[in-house]
Amino acid sequence: MTQEFIHAYVDGELDLARSLEVEQHMKECRGCATAYRNQTALRSAFKNSSLYHSAPAKLEKRIRSSLRREAKSEVSGRSFGWRWLPVGALAFLPLMALVVWQAVPGLRSSGDELLAQEMVSNHVRSLQLESHRTDVISSDQHTVKPWFDGKLDFAPPVKDFSSQGFPLLGGRLEYLNNRAVAALIYQRQKHYINLYIWPAEQSNATAEVATKRQGYNLLHWTNSGMTYWAVSDLNGVELHEFARLVQEAQ
Repeated sequence: MTQEFIHAYVDGELDLARSLEVEQHMKECRGCATAYRNQTALRSAFKNSSLYHSAPAKLEKRIRSSLRREAKSEVSGRSFGWRWLPVGALAFLPLMALVVWQAVPGLRSSGDELLAQEMVSNHVRSLQLESHRTDVISSDQHTVKPWFDGKLDFAPPVKDFSSQGFPLLGGRLEYLNNRAVAALIYQRQKHYINLYIWPAEQSNATAEVATKRQGYNLLHWTNSGMTYWAVSDLNGVELHEFARLVQEAQ
């Protein structure tokens, strides 16, 4: 197993079959398992907000003035290229890209598109590998919830909905969206539901958003400081019913 496969696995670039091979290999190879943990830890470290700093107001003002001067030069017939931009202006370009990204909804939504695909791939993988479906097998929420203690930096809400036709089967740890998340497994007749949970970036609640990928229904929403993604081949009506039970139990 080469390091290139580990990098591709972390980046979500492998197909399902290769991903399964990598996961099986890491269970048997301590060196590759360590390399995987190091890569995921490095990713998490790069997300630390302390590494990023806003441009000082004076620098921003100076850059804007330089850009205006260059624009006037272009209008008057002078050539304008990247080589004429001041060094400070080049440094400011990532900030300009961020403004554009925030202003265009289509660009923002691409993150959810990628995450939805990651959710479906993980859901399918859990169905194909029964040993991977649950790390803790129990329908007792008082058994499943404490199992996550010390394994996550948050306490996921865990409820059993057996009386409503959605029994809890257990839970497991996953690494999605560049962080460790809780996965709760429910069942509706012969259909499995993976409910992924992790802390939300914003505290305000958001309404359910429904989408479909590769024949699977997905719902995601935020509530009580948590992000939720429900994935299943269950029909959309019953998946909405399940999501309603989860939200009412919070």
